[in-house]
Amino acid sequence: MIKPDILFENDTFIALNKPAGVLSIPDREGKDPSLKSLLKEKYGNIFTVHRLDRDTSGVIVFAKDEATHKYFSKIFEERTVEKIYQGIVLGTPPEQKGSIDLPISEHPAKPGVMTVHRHGKASLTDYEVIETAGPYSLLQFNLHTGRTHQIRVHMQALGHPIACDELYGDGKPILLSSIKRNYKLSKTEEHERPILSRLALHAQLLHFQDADANFHTIEAPLPKDMRALLQQLRKLKG
Repeated sequence: MIKPDILFENDTFIALNKPAGVLSIPDREGKDPSLKSLLKEKYGNIFTVHRLDRDTSGVIVFAKDEATHKYFSKIFEERTVEKIYQGIVLGTPPEQKGSIDLPISEHPAKPGVMTVHRHGKASLTDYEVIETAGPYSLLQFNLHTGRTHQIRVHMQALGHPIACDELYGDGKPILLSSIKRNYKLSKTEEHERPILSRLALHAQLLHFQDADANFHTIEAPLPKDMRALLQQLRKLKG
């Protein structure tokens, strides 16, 4: 049973901290639980404002009525919502800060996969390197557009894919043995468990003005698995 944290709630909308591995909205098969179906059970009517990829964790907002849904759709479309993400990438970009301005479209031969294409939709991502630790770096992203898989596609294009990204990187889980020299498995373990085995991407913050002109900054702390990886990397670096 999924029990996501409620980050903020009022009469018109609800913001949750989406766990990694959980769907935002039901998929075509409708077999796996999703946040939307969970909220529908509780509130009856619930409206999708935006989505996060299944393996991405962090802040997600749902509207409770049609008027709010219409308002949110408008501010997301007009790009007046500030969207901040954090991600762990392979390697370190050459520039400490930068903007990736590359159009994105669906891959012609791979359904569900996006690619940089000159006839694609305009897509803009700002990034900043927060910390470099061994073979990985923690980056902060500011999304100016909301294309499917935008950060993942842009980081692949930059040559620094998001760690554990199955579509746009090598998809390999991160094992301590791969970053620590002379690693030994403890006697109680038969197999080494990965420190991180999902897409290392987290929707950290949304900042926007609601329909009543109130400003909201809704934040979700970096999840445990990403923190654990950074902790190990810092130890090795230290």
